[in-house]
Amino acid sequence: MSLSIGIIGLPNVGKSTLFNALLKKQKALVANYPFATIEPDVGVVPVPDERLAALVKMYDPPSVVPATVSFVDIAGLVKGASQGAGLGNKFLAHIREVDALVHVLRAFDDDEIVREGSVNPDSDEQVVSTELILADIQSLQNQAERLQRQAKGGDKDAYKKLSIADRAMTALNKGVWVLEMMTDITEDEQLLLKDFHFLTSKPLIRVYNVLENELNVADKDYYAKGVVLCAKVEAELAEFSQEERKQYLSDLGIHATGLDKVIKRAYEALNLHTFFTAGKKEVRAWTIEVGTKAPQAAGVIHSDFERGFIAAETTSYKDLISAGSLAAAKAAGLVRSEGKNYTMHDGDVVEFRFSV
Repeated sequence: MSLSIGIIGLPNVGKSTLFNALLKKQKALVANYPFATIEPDVGVVPVPDERLAALVKMYDPPSVVPATVSFVDIAGLVKGASQGAGLGNKFLAHIREVDALVHVLRAFDDDEIVREGSVNPDSDEQVVSTELILADIQSLQNQAERLQRQAKGGDKDAYKKLSIADRAMTALNKGVWVLEMMTDITEDEQLLLKDFHFLTSKPLIRVYNVLENELNVADKDYYAKGVVLCAKVEAELAEFSQEERKQYLSDLGIHATGLDKVIKRAYEALNLHTFFTAGKKEVRAWTIEVGTKAPQAAGVIHSDFERGFIAAETTSYKDLISAGSLAAAKAAGLVRSEGKNYTMHDGDVVEFRFSV
């Protein structure tokens, strides 16, 4: 499934540096002035997963396909963006198109880097959050007028949407994101809200960009709210070999790159996990929503697999690795034949049986 994450924040907080590290090449323009990024750059990067490497070692296939995520480098927002300040309306449109948001917050001072409208992480977050809320209020007002006309004409669906729209407007006027109110409403109401395409309904991952010597500092309250990384370090790590990267991380006293943490946090925020298909020709990771049934998981591979679904020959990654081979796993009774009602688990290694 396609997954896109927008990198947002005020100008000069490290967004493009982080994006370059994600791509492992200098694709986005990094410059020391506001609006260095005019058009959103998009890059597809692999999702880090140690399980994939273990399966590759077991099968030694000519083709290896990891799960991927698309990152969109969106130019910096400024105060007043919802009213068109800076390049506001254009940027807000780009934000509307992604599935989740990574908000880069600058948590350091540097006299050599312009701090455009930026004061500290908390106030910076409030500036961006306010602009997204104001944009949603404006959008909702426009949509509500149309729905009111439809409701007067006897459209029952429009009437239902107006009811949930009123609740959304109340929340937004209080400075509450639509994402927060969605936890207190029914599934049917959540579906109605999706039709409004609220910016503030998107999962948000906060990324605190710190100096290299502050990576191990954990005594500031806001660090607990998100991922802490040094964008400059991440850009340097992207140029290293795997062994060099491990050694550098060890020297810094950390175990995983900030980028890996960002991607994993995004998966969690979007309620996603991974299953695998593995064989002599290919080992591949597939992304599905938590709770996906076997036929729908098969459909992620090909629609014919879902239509003609018969069964899913399934074993867990841990059982397969422990057994040492698929044949050994079968001999030990660790491979199951699951039907249409089977709910896929993270790490399932599966072969789908289907009819054409």
